[in-house]
Amino acid sequence: MSQPISENKKAYFNYEILETFEAGIELKGYEVKAIRSGRINMAGVFATLKGEEVWLTNADIPPYQPKNTPAGYDSKRPRKLLLNKKEIQYLIGKMHSDRLTLIPLKLYNKQSKIKVLLGLGRGKRQYEKREIIKKREASREIRRTLKTK
Repeated sequence: MSQPISENKKAYFNYEILETFEAGIELKGYEVKAIRSGRINMAGVFATLKGEEVWLTNADIPPYQPKNTPAGYDSKRPRKLLLNKKEIQYLIGKMHSDRLTLIPLKLYNKQSKIKVLLGLGRGKRQYEKREIIKKREASREIRRTLKTK
């Protein structure tokens, strides 16, 4: 995996990631150019299952060249994710039986193709998030005191 184009940092805080999957993404040419130039917003992005297909929802890809973009372009349109049938069946089973969520974690280039790293995760409870924040603050305080001495 190469350098990520975009990361969903909030996903690691809100979810406990159990497994990861690599998926291709179906894009138009001008969307590819926009993503490669770093113009994508991953805040609030999620993956949904519709029948036998996986879709990336709420990914905001603003036009690369606004004047050359087609007239009816919707920057937040759902985009199809490309996975094997076995992987899709596995995800359907896991998501329905274990009550897990499919979250896009990273968007990156791999051999001139844009890929999405999907995480199968379980949502963290509020008290788990508070514990993480307390540990982070404590370690920050320890580093600060060691630095001054």
